[in-house]
Amino acid sequence: MTTPLTNGHVNGHVNGQAQVGRQTAQPPADGGKLIVLTAPLTETIDHAGYFIQMGMASMPIWMEGVMNKKYPHWREVEYNADGSARYMPAGVRLVEASLLREFKPEDIACCYPDDLEKFVGPNTRVVAVSTHNPLGVTFAAGVYTSIFGSSKMPINSHYSRLMFEKIKTSPFRQNFKVIVGGSGGWQITQTNSFEELSVDCVVEGRSESEDTMELFRKAINGEELPREIEVGHPKEREALLVPDRRTTFGVVEMTTGCGRRCQFCVPDLNPQIDFPKDKIMTAVRANVREGNKQISLATEDMFIWGQVHTETPFYFPNREALLDLYSSVVNEPGVEQHVLSHSTIAPAVVDPVMIEKLSELLLPKSPIHLPYLSNHPQKKALSPLIGLETGSPRLGKKIMPSKGIPFSVEDWPSVVLEGLAVLNRNNWFPVMTLIVGAPDETDEDVMATLDLVYEMERRGLFAFLVPSIFTPLHDTRMQDKMGVSETRQLTPLQWQLLMKCWKLNLRPGLYSWWGPMAWRTGALALWAWKLRKINGPNFTWPLMMFASALPENLMAKMGKIYVGKPLKTKSRKELLATIRPAQQQFLREDCGDLPDGWKPHTPLEALKSEILSVGS
Repeated sequence: MTTPLTNGHVNGHVNGQAQVGRQTAQPPADGGKLIVLTAPLTETIDHAGYFIQMGMASMPIWMEGVMNKKYPHWREVEYNADGSARYMPAGVRLVEASLLREFKPEDIACCYPDDLEKFVGPNTRVVAVSTHNPLGVTFAAGVYTSIFGSSKMPINSHYSRLMFEKIKTSPFRQNFKVIVGGSGGWQITQTNSFEELSVDCVVEGRSESEDTMELFRKAINGEELPREIEVGHPKEREALLVPDRRTTFGVVEMTTGCGRRCQFCVPDLNPQIDFPKDKIMTAVRANVREGNKQISLATEDMFIWGQVHTETPFYFPNREALLDLYSSVVNEPGVEQHVLSHSTIAPAVVDPVMIEKLSELLLPKSPIHLPYLSNHPQKKALSPLIGLETGSPRLGKKIMPSKGIPFSVEDWPSVVLEGLAVLNRNNWFPVMTLIVGAPDETDEDVMATLDLVYEMERRGLFAFLVPSIFTPLHDTRMQDKMGVSETRQLTPLQWQLLMKCWKLNLRPGLYSWWGPMAWRTGALALWAWKLRKINGPNFTWPLMMFASALPENLMAKMGKIYVGKPLKTKSRKELLATIRPAQQQFLREDCGDLPDGWKPHTPLEALKSEILSVGS
């Protein structure tokens, strides 16, 4: 049962303005819940698609009005009959599931931040928070808020601070401990923001861990907690839990870890595990049961599922297993929409037939429509998140040497182009991230990436290219490395890469006769008003290129920008021939372009039977 919102008052906001005031000491009638779980509003909202959350992670708070105009009802949320949150981020629901192994349901409440006073009282001993970006220093947040003049206050960081302020000013604050988890916890430890945000402990790791449970026991007993603690990650799939409640966007975990060992990646530090299908479907059905019509299987690489710890290397996808899983998900009664999470691009080169068959399954349930790109009858599209990161094989060797396996990183541009051709042909238009200003990045590396971006344009390929300034994430192999830290440090080439990507991204929206003129005028006006002062002289000509103030070839002749040179790349057949001979057996015959002398893989059990039959 849900409770509608009334009187235009939505989660502490009136007419779009956040209301922060002194909290009353009147406790909840039941004295409050023993454990209260929450997350920032901007990370909890369950409508308008992933793009609204991406926008709020990237746009500065002074541009909140743009989001309010585009999504006037974004703050509206749903409630259960008892006033608790109808949905919560998957991480919060996982903590809830972990706690329910030991505590009673009536001792735990999941609530929206502005409802904390309804559940926090004299009986409360723990307020646990999950947050992705409390201080605004993630990959995307840093670069885009900095471009517009603020380095640490994107919209979702603002709402995180509002949440922490409510916790800090609770009249019952002295009675409970504040425990923070989630992928943004490192921001609090690295900036020593414990006192400012009123945080007692930051946890790195998963809530299934016994260490996590012991932490909650200590908090409930009033014992001192460590400022930060790293808890163990389950090593076996049987130890992984899935929530039995509705999650934001219907997120259901599919895998942990990745296995490609990129130097800048946090999730890849986790063990590579795929969740059993029955657990995934349990979580899917729980979402449907509680009113969610959309499901998204969360993963660092969807293509490893069903091929983890088998006799086949994980980078040769288990086509049949994937088709079976996704078929079960999208055909589950009540599932009306399905959105892809993260993937890698090399599997599209390895098994294009798999991409074709997945498209047949998934496109009918996709909520994404790209009318100027898709050839689907209803113009539907699929947009997984894929890491491109760099077009420079030299830099790739240093920061992501296994990104393209089973192919060499030397062939990374060819892998990207061939894979993107397969994806586009099947109406997959991925969101591809790039890192700008990585440690040791040279002008030649940036030019190599521009070469790749221009080559995509020449070949008529499309991806939403999202460049971000390098952020040394905590616990990664690059946590102590330093690259570009603010936009004024960007070189003209790095600025051009940023602006060229966004110029290409906007192509689908500029097909109207007035669109290009309006965009050009707006970009130049914003530059004249504010951006030229904020971002320095290196920004000027890339912005002119972005606004199409002059033809790019003319600007190149003037020496103001670099126009990427045509790339000589390998075809799919040539790429397949570069796979290690011992691994070529895992290629599928129906995909074609097989290397000379190819022989199919013989499963180990079949091989044993064959040997035994010969021996007898």
